[in-house]
Amino acid sequence: MPSTKKIRCLVIDDEQPARDILEKHIFGVEALELAGSCHNAVEALSFLQSNTVDLLFLDIQMPHILGTNFIRTLKNPPKVIFITAYRKYAVEGFELDAVDFLLKPVSFDRFLKAVNKVLHLNLQSTSAEQEKTEGPKESTQPFLYVRSDRKMVKVLFNDILYIEGLRDYIRIFTSTKAIVTKHLLASLEEMLPADAFLRIHRSYIVSINKIESYNADSIEIAKKELPIGRLYKHDVSRLLNASSLQPDVKKNSKDVNDIK
Repeated sequence: MPSTKKIRCLVIDDEQPARDILEKHIFGVEALELAGSCHNAVEALSFLQSNTVDLLFLDIQMPHILGTNFIRTLKNPPKVIFITAYRKYAVEGFELDAVDFLLKPVSFDRFLKAVNKVLHLNLQSTSAEQEKTEGPKESTQPFLYVRSDRKMVKVLFNDILYIEGLRDYIRIFTSTKAIVTKHLLASLEEMLPADAFLRIHRSYIVSINKIESYNADSIEIAKKELPIGRLYKHDVSRLLNASSLQPDVKKNSKDVNDIK
């Protein structure tokens, strides 16, 4: 059974407004817990000596020592998401195995994308540990969190039928409900596994396993006919032709080879 333990976070930034924003974002995600907030590396080091945390939100440019150098002083550092106003530090940050790199001011959408990366890493680590100690088990289903109706909603990838883009919003359709959230479709596309989801139109992403039938112009999922955009027809044709022998993906009367 998957763990419900929250991810304990420590914010380290010498700027109070930046700490306030990060703390607000953390409080907005149910899976996160704010363990502490420090205004410099010395204070953070003292905190870490007596407290356990899972994730650092770490400013890079701080007085006395850079955040990147601070990480190097830790024997067993937790996962880290670097925060900075300067892009020039990005390469060094990723060389230190940072989960992500966020530019100030940190928007909630970008913050959430970084947190979802941490959640996926934790799922992979938990599944691997279970298999090592207890043998193979049913894998924990991958998911992401989105903000909807003033709360964070957990969405399992396997529950998604298709996603519709509505300018600055998206609508995620499952078999039981539709979830509306403020998000760009292109940004969400980057968070979805490419082997499970397919962009078929500038306004639609579909779950490949949920496709019931298709032809040169459209795909049918849950009795809903979704158009295939002209710019996406080549990629759709290539992928669906490759899977055309699978029994759960059927061609319509209009052959998919007509897609040009």
